[in-house]
Amino acid sequence: MKTRVNELLGIKYPIIQGGMAWVAEYHLAAAVSNAGGLGIIGAGGAPAEFVREQIRKAKEVTNQPFGVNIMLMNPEADAIAKVIVDEGVKVVTTGAGNPAKYMEMWKAAGVKVIPVIASVAMAKMMERGGADAVVAEGMESGGHIGSTTTMALVPQVADAVSIPVIAAGGIADGRGVAAAFMLGAEGVQMGTRFVVAKESIVHSNYKERLIKARDIDSEVTGMSTGHPIRVLRNQMSRQYLKLEKEGAGLEELEQLTLGSLRKAVMEGDVVNGSVMAGQIAGLVKKEQTCQEIIDELVSETEELFGRDMLGNS
Repeated sequence: MKTRVNELLGIKYPIIQGGMAWVAEYHLAAAVSNAGGLGIIGAGGAPAEFVREQIRKAKEVTNQPFGVNIMLMNPEADAIAKVIVDEGVKVVTTGAGNPAKYMEMWKAAGVKVIPVIASVAMAKMMERGGADAVVAEGMESGGHIGSTTTMALVPQVADAVSIPVIAAGGIADGRGVAAAFMLGAEGVQMGTRFVVAKESIVHSNYKERLIKARDIDSEVTGMSTGHPIRVLRNQMSRQYLKLEKEGAGLEELEQLTLGSLRKAVMEGDVVNGSVMAGQIAGLVKKEQTCQEIIDELVSETEELFGRDMLGNS
């Protein structure tokens, strides 16, 4: 059974790779797309020309659809929004804000717009604004999170909007995919599982830390600042939480985390860097290719449903 997500995005399986800053670059995005999912290049805080370069490199290694995730707080968001059109990218996911100001330009260029949302109200607003689908992301996710769990959020969003809903947060295997469909989603977005893909450029220390993670190893920093982030616990997160408890201001806390994601992803500093990962990290046990990950997800999901749910012929 094909879902509307397959048809909307022109992909074989309704599996989307999360647009993780520093992690989701063109090697990973292209590999996911080549495996039948939708790869996403994460623009994060990068400059527009870097994003353009990533898009062009992805096109050299895949002829399948792929997208770009734009963080709307990026100072170069306006320029990146235009790069997406100029370079003929067909899918954009958005985070940290409302993409309304770009919607007309993207729609005119045939770009499918999929905002990441954490509430029913935001989902409804995005549908009214012309979004083609939404990613309903629960607080189990790694990185920046909302306050509602995936299991509670997805069915409420699915009931509230008529556009397709893609579930994210706490999904790492076929059981998670099947659960997402039962909750009313028509696709899934996964980040943590793809961090350890063989095509992921993430430092081996980061991958090893994630693979060794237990169910209790993630914690949330930044609750007091209004910018909660889920990471695997380490010296940096413990120090951050200590300062938070003592009432440290935003400036002091920001200083502690400045460049910390890059430090973990690129330099492999898993002691003082931000090792972002979802609560599902304990299920991620090995490094695999994107093709192996997606094939495994599909076969596990189909076995659970006892029939072909994901568009195989």
